[in-house]
Amino acid sequence: MRHANLSFELLVQTEINALKEEGFDIQGIKKWVDENLGSDFNMDYEDAFWQRADDLKKQSNDVSEPSKLEQIYKLIPAPQNKRYKTFDKTELQNKIYGAWLARCAGCTLGKPVELWPRQKIREYLTKLDCYPLEFYVPAVIPTPQWVEPWTDYGRTTRGNITKMVRDDDIDYTILGLKILETYGRDFSTEDVGRLWQENFPYYSVFTAEAVTYRNLINDISPSETAYYRNPYREFIGAQIRADMWGYINPGHPKKAAEMAFRDSSLSHTKNGIYGEMWAAACIAAAFFVDDPLEIIQAGLDQIPENSRLSSAVSQTMEWAEQFDDWEKVCDLIIENYGYYDTVHVINNTCIIVMGLLMGKGDFAKSLCITLMGGYDTDCTCATVGSILGAKIGAESLPSEWITPLNNKAESYVTGFERSNILDLAHRTIEFINQL
Repeated sequence: MRHANLSFELLVQTEINALKEEGFDIQGIKKWVDENLGSDFNMDYEDAFWQRADDLKKQSNDVSEPSKLEQIYKLIPAPQNKRYKTFDKTELQNKIYGAWLARCAGCTLGKPVELWPRQKIREYLTKLDCYPLEFYVPAVIPTPQWVEPWTDYGRTTRGNITKMVRDDDIDYTILGLKILETYGRDFSTEDVGRLWQENFPYYSVFTAEAVTYRNLINDISPSETAYYRNPYREFIGAQIRADMWGYINPGHPKKAAEMAFRDSSLSHTKNGIYGEMWAAACIAAAFFVDDPLEIIQAGLDQIPENSRLSSAVSQTMEWAEQFDDWEKVCDLIIENYGYYDTVHVINNTCIIVMGLLMGKGDFAKSLCITLMGGYDTDCTCATVGSILGAKIGAESLPSEWITPLNNKAESYVTGFERSNILDLAHRTIEFINQL
């Protein structure tokens, strides 16, 4: 995930888009920007712009997309205490390890084409006679000059993979483990923010996380960091932090979603929060549910049913049932939700749902369909991998996908710079026993 630029011009443009997506009338604030900023984006007007944005948001009477947990619970129609079945510890250990491995495999798969649009991915793979994709992304040799450095192209493409290279999608899963080892299952949102500052270099976080990090450093309260001058509040950044809460709450989607709320509310609001709650609940359910449709529904049961995210996921589920061709489903996702930013939570979650449903439970097919859908591919493929790994366990994962990782993961998290993935799984299991 990228877009770390926090220039005033970009923040203004992104905030106006966010206000429009949230249903606000933006004509007045757009007119003010045109009249007062023009093309100069004079920083003298920064406070005035954000005050106008805040005033606009205060006018909202919309209660269908709250950002407080007690209000969210009022809008959830499904039973809150559903548990799927008891578990065998040996099988659970296999599934936890599988979730870790598959998340790393999915993230690695998506990194070389991160943020590419679907058509660019198709053209690239077609030229290499690999479309539709069935395995890790092949490399062009020598490495093209246009390859972005953050993709680790030379270490994440087919034949070049020797480990899970450092990526924010894995950093956050590892940080989730460190949060538990430091503060326990009752960690607070403030605890999350404290460990961010202690473990991440500033330029290793992006969009909403970068704004939040800046806000924390400037002594903004953790109860306000998601709101203060944060136009990225509904982007995908919280969703990629969901996995640990699903891992340690197998069969307990509600508890997984509640822990995800504590984490996500540091940096996100509304659908940004729901994205993490949904993913955590899906992963928690995946330990005991085989049907991808039921897994997705377990996530929907934990978020407001009239939210934009829930509506988009439900619509994608209908398209997946209606059409046999994943490309038709992808066309409809792009047609209906393509106006959202490349790293927004809504369109990316639709791609995740498409991959899970159109892949019909097959590991390689599900991951590759997700990747070929485009958008924030390292994030979406990592989440699909996590869900499927929890579902089928390490012993059932295709060895050709897992062996190249050599059971190794890199991270920025202090003390976890060079980790053994099996060790991460064993340390994770300790917190399940506290249920």
